[in-house]
Amino acid sequence: MQNSLVEVLLRVVQLILSLNPKILNITLLSLRVSGTAVLIGAFIGVPIGTILGLGQFRAKQSLIRFIDLTLRSIINTFMGLPPVVVGLIVYLLLTTSGPLGPLGLLYKPVAMIITQLIMVVPIIVGVTMSAVGSVEKAVREKALSLGATDGQAARMVLKEARMGLLTAIIVAFGAAISEVGGIMITGGNIMRGDESVTRTLTTAIVTETELGNFDLAISLGIILLTMAFAINLALTVIQLRGVKR
Repeated sequence: MQNSLVEVLLRVVQLILSLNPKILNITLLSLRVSGTAVLIGAFIGVPIGTILGLGQFRAKQSLIRFIDLTLRSIINTFMGLPPVVVGLIVYLLLTTSGPLGPLGLLYKPVAMIITQLIMVVPIIVGVTMSAVGSVEKAVREKALSLGATDGQAARMVLKEARMGLLTAIIVAFGAAISEVGGIMITGGNIMRGDESVTRTLTTAIVTETELGNFDLAISLGIILLTMAFAINLALTVIQLRGVKR
């Protein structure tokens, strides 16, 4: 049994080091889909999260306060959306009988990006909102007392919350790269030879495990874990540098 396990691990190492075209294509597609979704999500989510985070400094009137609390509750709810539900909604929108069916996006990387985008935006908004909101109120008040405008004071708050903004993006990327259910529904998990059309690391792991190709499944799992470790290591280094400054 021990020799069998060692043999499996040796084959896994050989697969990874050989730069197998199939593994390489799957990995690159995963990075492209998740990276694009998070990049677009950051452009959408960071400004919204910043506005909501700064809202606690200004939400004095009861109506504004009610709207602020309602938006926060909606965002917190959407942060926990089940991926398969998101995938089903996107599928119904993009299927031939759906409102966006004529665009022909279903079972293409674009459909997967849309699915992951819907998932990561609430995460980025929520974490950004918490990061900005946790900055001491005194930072804004001090900036205003020194003659800064509202915009300048907001930039000061953002500067203090920059590590939190980075965390929002990293957390979102981690959620996107590890997602499987939603993108399997909208992407179809398609592979043509060694070319990955819509098969990512996570969907490939599921497929290869079902087929009994454990060497390949373990190889893909190790690559996924290595990417997650590298991302978290980079975040830790950047955070430590930020603290030293």
